[in-house]
Amino acid sequence: MTILVTGVRGNVGSRVARKLVAGGLPVRGTARDPAASGVPDGVEVVHAELTRPQTLRGALKGVEKVFLYTVPQGIDGFVDAARAAGVRHVVLLSSIAVTWADRDRNPIARMHLGVEEPLRASGIGWTFIRPEALATNALAWAAEIRTDGVVRCPYPGSYTVPIHEEDVADVAVRALTTDGHRSAAYALTGPQSLTQQEQVALIGEALGRGTRCERIPLDVARAAMERVYPADVVETVLAAQAMSDGRPATVLDTVEAVTGRPARTFASWAADHAADFR
Repeated sequence: MTILVTGVRGNVGSRVARKLVAGGLPVRGTARDPAASGVPDGVEVVHAELTRPQTLRGALKGVEKVFLYTVPQGIDGFVDAARAAGVRHVVLLSSIAVTWADRDRNPIARMHLGVEEPLRASGIGWTFIRPEALATNALAWAAEIRTDGVVRCPYPGSYTVPIHEEDVADVAVRALTTDGHRSAAYALTGPQSLTQQEQVALIGEALGRGTRCERIPLDVARAAMERVYPADVVETVLAAQAMSDGRPATVLDTVEAVTGRPARTFASWAADHAADFR
């Protein structure tokens, strides 16, 4: 049973592949450049791109299950290639945003629904993994923390429930390798609702030095974010931060329900990633 892992160098995909290999399963990973570094040991790497479905036929040969990143461009071609190859189950890394009331207007939700909906209609077995906020989002603060230990943001008191990428990968591996997960959609969070300020402070504890958040004007934050992200995504993120400012977020126990053990704390994530902030 070969399992195809797309995004095999990614924060989640690399961990999914590593855990599958450790379990003795044959794993194939897709990459634009198979010769580049960063692929876990024991993974067969092939060239394939989700945005170019014509590259998928060879990658899917002999594959029964797929761990899939959300890439709406080319999803119809992926579904056709997966059906032709006899794929039986796709585990999709989606987003909890698809469950929100504004999902029809939310660009993050629309992007993920653009893959979820074709998979639902495909006739292939599916499982959707929907994390709320990946702890790796905090890596966006790395440059500021390295420079002076100050993270500048418009809403230091906004809450999220960050989840360690290892927990997301553990849930995905369970869905890929054990029964009972088809047609399931798992909303995932970490074990603690934390403000941005609290997350920054925990990174400082992992580093052994002081770190803090500094509030900046909203228009300054917007301008900085728009240099990196599309304007509609920036507005969605800022609106979510404003709504969660001073309002603790809901903590879910899905990781423990699926894997049998509690989700990792943000403090453990910060310790695991301390080198990224030094």
